[in-house]
Amino acid sequence: MPDRGKIDRAFFAERIAPRLGAERDDVALGPTAGVDFGLLEFDGTGLAVATDPISVLPALGFERAGRFALHVALSDVAVAGVAPSHLAISFSLPESISDAEFDALWTGIHEECAALGTSIVTGHTARYPGAEYPWVGAATAMGVCNPAAVVRPDGARPGDRLLVTRGPAVETAGLFASLYPDQLGERGLGAETVADAAAGLDETRLVGDAVAAADAGDLSAMHDATEGGLLGACCEMAASAEVRFEIDAGAAPLRTGVEAVCAALDIDPWKTTSSGTLVLAVPPADAAAVRRAIDARGTPVAEVGRVVEGSGVQFRGETWTEPPRDESWDAYAEFAGTE
Repeated sequence: MPDRGKIDRAFFAERIAPRLGAERDDVALGPTAGVDFGLLEFDGTGLAVATDPISVLPALGFERAGRFALHVALSDVAVAGVAPSHLAISFSLPESISDAEFDALWTGIHEECAALGTSIVTGHTARYPGAEYPWVGAATAMGVCNPAAVVRPDGARPGDRLLVTRGPAVETAGLFASLYPDQLGERGLGAETVADAAAGLDETRLVGDAVAAADAGDLSAMHDATEGGLLGACCEMAASAEVRFEIDAGAAPLRTGVEAVCAALDIDPWKTTSSGTLVLAVPPADAAAVRRAIDARGTPVAEVGRVVEGSGVQFRGETWTEPPRDESWDAYAEFAGTE
């Protein structure tokens, strides 16, 4: 098991996959390496289900932190091309959280759910000794769907075009700029650059983009760029589909402020988490329609490569077969130690 972050494929295959409880006919898709959701099917009606930890960062302000945490939780259902219809959420909160702080946190979550048409159906809320920010609970997102229309991340086919929304490291740059503006200033970044990068955190939302893309055309595969960043997402998608991705990094959108923040942190934007960024494998006949649907939402999107026969990811003259270690982990540890 890695010292930080998600387990790798080998750990999953050896220790988790052989022990998954009872077998049931209504489980159409159970835990699968590289696939972040499961699928239940009941007489032709599907339910996409995904569970994620809840991370609350008080320095963002509790309402903003709630909105950010919610969108991360809903993303793994949305990337199935399914609108998240229901949410179950559990909080194991520090004893220090005040009622007013929780009110702000819950307001952010409630208002975002209401705007997205997501109903909160159950949960658990408590303060516990030893509980610490940021990891204070977990959430299970669900989406009622047509099971035949679900988009998987492992369906890329040779000939597909590869689209990327928003670009690399929008989340990482936004978080560091929001949490550590003074430290970035000490590394030579101007206040305007830091503020611009910080504003990007509020753009790390992909539910609408993913659903619009799925509605606009045939999608072979769709995945979000979380741990390991855009390069990591491409590696997971290529490996699970047993194909090769050829990537032109320079073709991707690049949000203002991202490059400067990543340079100050000495990290590669393509190798660090960027929740809210999508990678889509789309047949050529549908690529233009999918791009138009995403662009109409005001979300930057570009074609960055194609899928071919073979294996791995061709990126900057190298072939990658495994996702890179997320470079933001060490930067977070360094900056947290300077507070």
